[in-house]
Amino acid sequence: MGSVIDVAIEEKMPCLQEGSLTGRKPTVVFVLGGPGSGKGTQCANIAQHFGFTHLNTGDLLRAESRSGSENGTMIQNMIKEGKIVPTEVTIKLLQKAMQESGNDKLLIDGFPRDDGSRAAFEAVIKIEPEFVLFLDCSEEEMKTRLLNRNQGREDDNIDTIRKRFKVFRESTLPVIEYYNSKGKVRKIDAGKPAQEVFEAVKIIFTSKSEKVNRCGCIIL
Repeated sequence: MGSVIDVAIEEKMPCLQEGSLTGRKPTVVFVLGGPGSGKGTQCANIAQHFGFTHLNTGDLLRAESRSGSENGTMIQNMIKEGKIVPTEVTIKLLQKAMQESGNDKLLIDGFPRDDGSRAAFEAVIKIEPEFVLFLDCSEEEMKTRLLNRNQGREDDNIDTIRKRFKVFRESTLPVIEYYNSKGKVRKIDAGKPAQEVFEAVKIIFTSKSEKVNRCGCIIL
């Protein structure tokens, strides 16, 4: 990309450039939406029906926070505060998961969360998303879902939920606006029941999957 921010990112995280995807250029779809918009549910459905590998950055970070690594305590504290974990930490975990997946169709859930991580991904991983699936849902509905889902997550309390909504509005919405300006956003009303949402999602992914090569194989 060649911008000042990209050069700064490449200088700051040279170790990540060494861990390439061994020449692979997988198809990447970012799945974005506020906390409780249903990203995990829809990603699981997409993975099952369309053969994608689902990579959840929140799960990767929570697993790392429990691993006993030097970054674990820092990540744990930031999750409690509803803050965004440093970009280089998230990129490193995500890059490792992409390498280990072995799949050339990847759903990346809840990432990028801000413009810095968006630029870092493109500068380091050298891949732009095929498109961004935006699950649009009201904060009232998302709050109800988060308080009712009872997953035992320490970030599902009202104070942290409010902080997470604020981070989403201030940091992630600009990422969605950036990709929308490039014609890459596919917006879905995620306030409906999960199955209805998936019916709309299927239309998007089916339209992307219906190009058939001469061998009769479905390609994305």
